[in-house]
Amino acid sequence: MPDLQRLRLDHAAALLVFEQVNRQYFAASIPDRGDAYFTGFTARLESLLAEQEAGVCHFHLLVDADGAVLGRINLIDVADGAAELGYRIARAAAGRGLATAWVARV
Repeated sequence: MPDLQRLRLDHAAALLVFEQVNRQYFAASIPDRGDAYFTGFTARLESLLAEQEAGVCHFHLLVDADGAVLGRINLIDVADGAAELGYRIARAAAGRGLATAWVARV
């Protein structure tokens, strides 16, 4: 069973692998993030962590026992008890009910 973890700076390497490995898979259903997302990955991650620290957003990773990222579940623009939900599940983990189960928990 994967573990739901709040995004941290030490997730950077595993999260980058997740995004790179699944880039084409995600781009089949949502707009591609573009090359700049990957070249500026560390700065982008630090920006997300600052938003999380401010309470504006809450970022979560589904992590397997080996530390690999299986998915992301994010609450964005948190205000007045509401937020926008976004999630991505790795191609290798899709179809196992992870999004259904873990989105409900978040």
